[in-house]
Amino acid sequence: MINCLVVDDELPALRLLSDYVQKIPELELTGTAEDAFSALEILHSQKVDLLFLDIQMPGLTGINMLKSLKHKPYVIFTTAYAKYALDGYDLDVVDYLLKPITFDRFLKAVNKVMELHKMKNRPEGGEQISTKKDHIFVKADYKLIKVFFNDILYIEGLSEYVIIHVPNKNIITLQSLKNLEEILPSDRFLRIHKSYIVSLPKISAIVGNSVEIAGKKITIGKSYREKVIPIIKGEET
Repeated sequence: MINCLVVDDELPALRLLSDYVQKIPELELTGTAEDAFSALEILHSQKVDLLFLDIQMPGLTGINMLKSLKHKPYVIFTTAYAKYALDGYDLDVVDYLLKPITFDRFLKAVNKVMELHKMKNRPEGGEQISTKKDHIFVKADYKLIKVFFNDILYIEGLSEYVIIHVPNKNIITLQSLKNLEEILPSDRFLRIHKSYIVSLPKISAIVGNSVEIAGKKITIGKSYREKVIPIIKGEET
């Protein structure tokens, strides 16, 4: 069961999404909130797996609310403005729903969440991911592919997908960069940008605010530099 919180300052939209949630057997409506501050109280007191979050709200926007969260649930943004879609993907949201929201479009977004939830919680040896000593399994091209840690150069996040770059090929899999960051061994892999995780042993050079891996320069995100650069230089463990 996926526990859901619906946040929207427009009562008709709040009621519509709440009704949609209750139509899906795999979803449980944990609560509703008409502003970001009320939503934060619920998030701090209850288990929420999936957040339907309106972007434009008075006082505190959905984007700023999401940025304030240390531990983020799955998030589906709801908005009347398509221009906010890229902002959502920068924050690793699963999807965004453009108002007025149809049930078919709602269901499509929820299916993405359910797939990610199954992959994240599948036991070792399951269909999507199992962690061993030196590799992970990822689902790609309708099969499970074994990816050895030693082969990974870097991992690039693209909304709800990631591209695992290994020598001579790329592996594209439905996965969140955040989830991979939690799965991969922290002594070998480091997130240096909102869209990149790199293999520390594969870094051949530091060039300004970038690292070089296999001839490609990858920018270190501004918010990551203070923590990341000493680790890359070996000044911290």
